[in-house]
Amino acid sequence: MYLYDSYDQQLVEERVAQFRDQTRRYFAGELSEEEFLPLRLQNGLYIQRHAPMLRIACPYGMLSSSQLRMLAHITRKYDKEYAHITTRTNVQLNWPRLEDVPDILADLASVQMHSIQTSGNCIRNTTTDPFAGVAPDELVDPRPWCEILRQWSTFHPEFLRLPRKFKVAISASQTDRAATEVHDIGLHLCRNAEGELGFRVLVGGGLGRTPMLGSVINEFLPWQHMLTYNEAILRVYNRFGRRDNKFKARIKILVKALTPEGFAAKVDEEWQHLKNGPTTLTEEEVQRVSQHFSEPDYLELEDEHELLARQDEEYPGFARWRQRNTREHKKSGYVCVTLSLKKIGVPPGDINSKQLDALADLAERYSFGEVRGTREQNIVLADIEQRQLLQLWQEIRELGFATPNIGLLSDIVCCPGGDFCALANAKSIPVAEAIQQRFEDLDYLFDIGDLDLNISGCMNACGHHHIGHIGILGVDKKGEEFYQVSLGGHSGRETGLGRILGPSFPQDAMPDVISTLITVYLENRTEEEHFIDTYQRIGLAPFKERVYAPHN
Repeated sequence: MYLYDSYDQQLVEERVAQFRDQTRRYFAGELSEEEFLPLRLQNGLYIQRHAPMLRIACPYGMLSSSQLRMLAHITRKYDKEYAHITTRTNVQLNWPRLEDVPDILADLASVQMHSIQTSGNCIRNTTTDPFAGVAPDELVDPRPWCEILRQWSTFHPEFLRLPRKFKVAISASQTDRAATEVHDIGLHLCRNAEGELGFRVLVGGGLGRTPMLGSVINEFLPWQHMLTYNEAILRVYNRFGRRDNKFKARIKILVKALTPEGFAAKVDEEWQHLKNGPTTLTEEEVQRVSQHFSEPDYLELEDEHELLARQDEEYPGFARWRQRNTREHKKSGYVCVTLSLKKIGVPPGDINSKQLDALADLAERYSFGEVRGTREQNIVLADIEQRQLLQLWQEIRELGFATPNIGLLSDIVCCPGGDFCALANAKSIPVAEAIQQRFEDLDYLFDIGDLDLNISGCMNACGHHHIGHIGILGVDKKGEEFYQVSLGGHSGRETGLGRILGPSFPQDAMPDVISTLITVYLENRTEEEHFIDTYQRIGLAPFKERVYAPHN
C-alpha cells in the first residue's frame, strides 16, 4: 500500500496543527459557529444527533496492521470502543468529543492517516474494487490510478469549494465491483484495438434525492490524460454547476441539463487548455506510484483442492463459510477471504476495539499486514494461503467475523440512520436487526441465495438503497417513521435503479414485508435464478400484489 514520503507527512502534520489552533480559537470565542463550520467539515468532523462524528479517510479501502491498532487505541481512548465501516470504505467514529479531535488527528497522522476531504464540497475518497490487485478478472491493478487521483485532488485549490461533494470510483474488472455508474465520475480501465491502456469515462452518476446513472462521455481516454481530462470535467462543473439550490447542485443535474453530449463538448473545449500540460502523466510518474503496489512475497504454491475437499467434509461449517466468504485469487494456492461484519445483534459495519486489534494480528500472520474495507461494509483479507484457511476460520469464529453470509440477505448494507445521523428521517439499524433475526436460519438463507438488501435512513442514500435488489428507505410521515421499499436495483457494468413498490410501511411490519417478497421469489424462480433474475423476468406486479393484498 502507499507509504507517505516526508512531504506527505509534513502536509498532514501541518494540517493537524492548523486545525488544533482553529479548534482553540473556536472554544475561545474567536471563531463563530458559522466560521468554524467549514473548517471542521474540511477535517471530516460533523455534528450529529447526539455527538460529533469524525470520518477518517481510508484511500481505496486499504488499512495496515499499524493503522488498525491505532484505530483500536483511538476508539478506546476517545470513543465508545468501536468504529463503523462506511459504504465509501472510510471509518467513522460516532462519539468523539469535539475538544479531543485535534489529538485524534495527531494520533492518526502518526500512522499516516487523516480525515482530510472526507466531508465538505470537495473531491472525496476515491474508491475501487476491494479485490484490486488480486482479482483474476482484472485488466490491471487500479490502485495506483486511485492513488494518483488522490494525490492530485488533495488540497487542489480549484476544487475545495465545489457546488457539492464529488465522488470518483475506478474499476478494472468486467463485473465492476466498484459501482462506478453511480459516481460523479466513473473510470473503467480498458484497452483499445491497438492494445493501448486507457479509460472509459462516465460522468453524472449518483444516488440521493435524484438517483441517476452515469453517461459515457469518452469511450477511450489514453492513460496519460487521466488528470488533465478529469480536471477539465471538474472545471466545467465548477463553472456551470448550480449553487443556488443544494438539491440541484450535483454534477448529475448539470449533465442532465446540458445532455451528456453537450456536457462532453464543454469538457473537450476546456480540455484544449489542459491537454499535454504539466499534469499530463508520464511513465516515470506512474511507475513511481505503482511501486507502492508491487506484489508481496507470494510463495510458489499449488492449489489445495484435495485438502480443502477433505476439510469441507470434516467441518460442514467450514465448507459453508468457504462457499460464501472466499473467492478466487490470481495466484495458485491463495484465496481472498471476506470477514463478515454482519453478525446478528451487531449494527452492520460496526467493529469493536478488541476486534480491530485482533484483525491487525490476523493481517500480519495471514495476509502481509494489510486489510481492505468494502462498500458492503465488510473486511477483506486479500492474500490467504489455502492451506491456512481452516486455521483462519477457527480463529475468526471466536472473533465474530465468520458469519457465512456474504452476498446473502442478512449481509445487509445499512447507514447509521436515525440512531446517530441528524439528517435521517428514520432509524435503520433496528430494521436491519429485525430482518436479520427473521432470516437467521442459515439453511434458509443459502436456499434463498444471492440477494442484496440495502437500507438508508433518508434520501441521501448513504445505504445505497437504490441499487439493492431490495432497497429500504426511511421516510417521515407527520413525525412518524415509515419505510418505503424498492425492488430491482443492482450494481455492476449494467447498473439498474430500483422501482418503488408502493406505499410505505411501519417499522414493525418490515420483517413480514421482506418475508412476503422472498416467498413470491421462491414460488416463481427457476432452478438457475437468483432474486434479481426472477424480478427482471416477472416484474414488479406479482410482488406488489402479494405484499399489499392484506390491506385491500
